[in-house]
Amino acid sequence: MMLAPTMQKYILHWGEMGTRWGVNRTVAQIHALLFLANKPLTAEEIADTLTVARSNVSNSLKELQSWGLVRITHLVGDRRDHFLALQDVWEVFRVIMEERKRREIDPTLSVLRECALEAGQDAGLEEATKIKMDQVLDFLEMLTASYDDYKHLPPATLQRFIKMGGKVARLLGSD
Repeated sequence: MMLAPTMQKYILHWGEMGTRWGVNRTVAQIHALLFLANKPLTAEEIADTLTVARSNVSNSLKELQSWGLVRITHLVGDRRDHFLALQDVWEVFRVIMEERKRREIDPTLSVLRECALEAGQDAGLEEATKIKMDQVLDFLEMLTASYDDYKHLPPATLQRFIKMGGKVARLLGSD
């Protein structure tokens, strides 16, 4: 598959952004390629297009599948697996947010809750330190509760909410 210059620029940048978000560059580039492609691609086509080792493509596709961002499909008359990325931007955003929460925030909350329980029994812990730990726990629990409130909103409702931007802040006033 020949990439148009703009598509190539997009894919390269998505790979760079992926590394900043803690995602392997090749995983991010493959996701971008499959998102932009207008047809399902085989692993061989992906490897050839991005000039990446076939084994790297295979591992990257498994990672993208584990996130729920890519799925396998089959074409009539072709026994090979073909890969498709989610195409709805809002669904991609929702899946990424949910997976990051599950992989990063939820385990952190578990440890912070354990620390909050143990802090009460830890005589060597200063009160000011306990307060800081509680503040972080409260903050993450508040963010998680807010996320849980909004994650089931239909995309159109969420778009309207986001477009309201600073209007809500101005309405509520600043403290």
